[in-house]
Amino acid sequence: MIPSTRPNRIHIIQGDCYVTDEPDTVLTTVLGSCVAACMRDPVLGIGGMNHFLLPGDGERSRPGEAERFGVYLMELLVNGLLKRGASRHSLEAKLFGGARTVQGFADIGAKNVEFARRFLENESIRYVGGSCGGDQGRRIEFQPSTGRARQFLLPRSTVEPAQPVVRRPAPVDLGDVELF
Repeated sequence: MIPSTRPNRIHIIQGDCYVTDEPDTVLTTVLGSCVAACMRDPVLGIGGMNHFLLPGDGERSRPGEAERFGVYLMELLVNGLLKRGASRHSLEAKLFGGARTVQGFADIGAKNVEFARRFLENESIRYVGGSCGGDQGRRIEFQPSTGRARQFLLPRSTVEPAQPVVRRPAPVDLGDVELF
């Protein structure tokens, strides 16, 4: 029997995080304004990826929603790497995503990227590259054992710039009116 040379592909969805030390594993995700951190210990070949929707800390979130927030998922990723034996001083990270996919609304993608970069700086985790911003979504493939990351840009959104909502005045109740 010939051993398989196909990588083990694991797709990371919003609010998810995965850490592995398997050399043939490739982590994938699709991003718009969300951000994915691809982090690894290059000495041990342990790495992982997360995918967060919002930069905030989640303290004001409802129960079960913390998984959407950057601080929760960044801590989960770092702690997952440390539990597998990674050294905090060896960690390096790549960031992807943070696109502005809909014009006219707050640029949540830029806020996500700003948060992720600030987190890495505060935690003294070396930033070694990536691709953030722009106006296109991305599909990312990351091989934690080697640190190799590939990006495939998605077609630009066909969503039109946001139009202001025009509210019609509520009908006025004239009570009983008799028309002649």
